[in-house]
Amino acid sequence: MIRAAVAGACGRMGTAIINAIATTEGVELSGALEHAEHPRIGQRIELVGIPSVTITSGVESLAGKVNVLIDFTNPQASLSNLEACAELDICAVIGTTGLGEEQKEALRMFALRTPTVFSPNMSVGVNLLFKLAATAAAALGDEYDAEIVEAHHRMKKDAPSGTAMGLAEAVAGALGRNLADKAVYARHGMIGERSADEIGIQTVRAGDIVGEHTLFLAGPGERLELTHRAHSRDNFARGAVRAALWIVGKDPGMYSMADVLGI
Repeated sequence: MIRAAVAGACGRMGTAIINAIATTEGVELSGALEHAEHPRIGQRIELVGIPSVTITSGVESLAGKVNVLIDFTNPQASLSNLEACAELDICAVIGTTGLGEEQKEALRMFALRTPTVFSPNMSVGVNLLFKLAATAAAALGDEYDAEIVEAHHRMKKDAPSGTAMGLAEAVAGALGRNLADKAVYARHGMIGERSADEIGIQTVRAGDIVGEHTLFLAGPGERLELTHRAHSRDNFARGAVRAALWIVGKDPGMYSMADVLGI
């Protein structure tokens, strides 16, 4: 039995992950974390199908109790949690978005000391979309313009989404482009003609949209659209729990959901 803990246990994603654990065989909830000032510190999570767990602060409170930590919090908290996991021999599943390049590098360094799955999106469908996007972009080549539009709820703090950036990276890699040089995040006014090798990434924030991502590959006389729409957070939560089951027992290192899914 895999013993899992959830960071950000009282948030939207944390709650969805705990519910997914409760309905998944082979894993049990053995820890729940929140930041030190959270009003529910010291209270218990009690759901049908899982043992009650006290909400605590700090990965150190999980020592000897869990095999893996699932973390969908924020960049600073995730890095701090992963550093503690490396010290305590706890595997990690990180779904946090909005990390800068230096933070991603720090995460990779910590992952050298403990097995870690890191993905901007844990959805099975989205990770298949990444693969399909790379395949399509490589096949269509430079004659087709690549544009990405993503939409999320009004409460999402980072933009573009981590999934949109992952999609853009998949396309850029397939076309041999440096995304940092070719990404275009906004257009306004007299911008002139579109350059042939730019990759557009546009953001919508509205209402309670869970998550939608569309890749347009538009060429002479036709366009291809690849779209993923999330109907709820449950698919992200199920993917995270699947990753937690997979990562325990692996060698230290950074893994992706493609590794988890074998695609």
